[in-house]
Amino acid sequence: MQYLRHFVITLLIVGISQYSTAEDAPSDHATEFDPVEMIMHHIGDAHEWHVYSYTDSNDEQHHISLPLPIILINNGALHFFLSSSFHHGESLVKKGDTHYKLYHEKIYITDANGTIHYNDSHQIINEKPWDFSITKNVTSMWLSILLILLLFISTARKYKGKTETPRGLQSLLEPLILFVRDDIAVAQIGKEKADRFMPYLLTLFFFIWINNLIGLIPFFPGGSNLTGNISLTLVLALITFLVTNINGSKSYWGHIFWMPGVPVPIRFLLSIIEFIGLFTKPFALMIRLLANITAGHIIILSLFSLIFVMKSVAIAPVSILMALMMFMLEILVAVLQAYIFTLLSALFIGMAVQEAEHH
Repeated sequence: MQYLRHFVITLLIVGISQYSTAEDAPSDHATEFDPVEMIMHHIGDAHEWHVYSYTDSNDEQHHISLPLPIILINNGALHFFLSSSFHHGESLVKKGDTHYKLYHEKIYITDANGTIHYNDSHQIINEKPWDFSITKNVTSMWLSILLILLLFISTARKYKGKTETPRGLQSLLEPLILFVRDDIAVAQIGKEKADRFMPYLLTLFFFIWINNLIGLIPFFPGGSNLTGNISLTLVLALITFLVTNINGSKSYWGHIFWMPGVPVPIRFLLSIIEFIGLFTKPFALMIRLLANITAGHIIILSLFSLIFVMKSVAIAPVSILMALMMFMLEILVAVLQAYIFTLLSALFIGMAVQEAEHH
C-alpha cells in the first residue's frame, strides 16, 4: 500500500507539471488563466498526442507532441498528411487549391490567410472536409485493444494442455473472468444461454475498464478521455441494443407489442411505452458512462486549477490532497462503471432471450 501511495502521488505531481505547462496554462506573456478552456482542452479529442511541454531559458514554451495521421476527403480528393504540418494550429496546410486550418481541434477550409468566418450567433460557418483522421482517442482505443489482445492471448496459451494452478497473469485474470461469467452473465441471462454472450460481455468489461484506467494516467501514453467521448459510448450502447433485440425471443416481442392478459385498450398505450423503452435503455447506458467518466476528469482538473486561479502556493497542499482523494475514487469508478455497463447489458440481453413460462 505504501508503494501504491507513492506511485499515485508521483502521478499527480507529474500531472500538475503537465497541466501547468500545457498550451492553455498561464505565463508571464499570456493572458489570464482560463480554467474552463484548459479543462475542455484536456477532456476533448485532439489531432496530436501531447507528450511534454517545457520553457527554455528565453522563457519560450516548447511542446513535444506525437503527430497523428490526418485523412481528409474534399470534393472527391483524398488528402493524407501528419498533424505536425499544422504546427499546433499556427500554420495552414495547402493541398491543391484548398487551404486547411486546424482551429480548436477542428479542421476547416479557409482562404490563403486562414480566415475564420462567423455568423451572427458567433458560430463558425467555414466549410469542413470529411475528416477521417486518426485522433488521440482513436489511437488510445487501438492501444487498449492491443493490451487486451496481449493479455488474453498470452493467458489463453498457458491453459492449453495444462491443469496446473494459475500463476502470474493467469491468477489475476481468471477470477475476473469467472466473476463476469458467474456474477454477471449467468446471473442475468441464465446458465443455458450465458456462454453464447460471454465473448461480448468479457470484451465489453475489459475494454471499458482498461480505457478508464488509461484515461487516469496524466502523462503519455495516457490522459485520453475515450470513455468520456459520446461517440464511443453511443457505439457501445448501440451494439448492446442490437445484440439485445436481434436475439429477442418471441415472448420478448410479444410482451412489447401485445401484452398477454391485459385489456385491449390498455395494450395500445403500453405498447407505445414499451417501444419507447427499447431506446431509453441504451440511451441511459450511453449517458451514464459518459457523464461519470467525464465528471471525474473535470473534478480532478478543477482541483488542479485552483492553484493557478488563486495564484497562491498555499492552496497547493489542499488542492493536491483533494485531487489525490478524487484520483483514488476514480480508480474505483473505473472498474465500477465497467461493471455497471456490462451488468446492465447482460440484464437487457437476459430479459430479451428468456422464454415465458406457460402453466
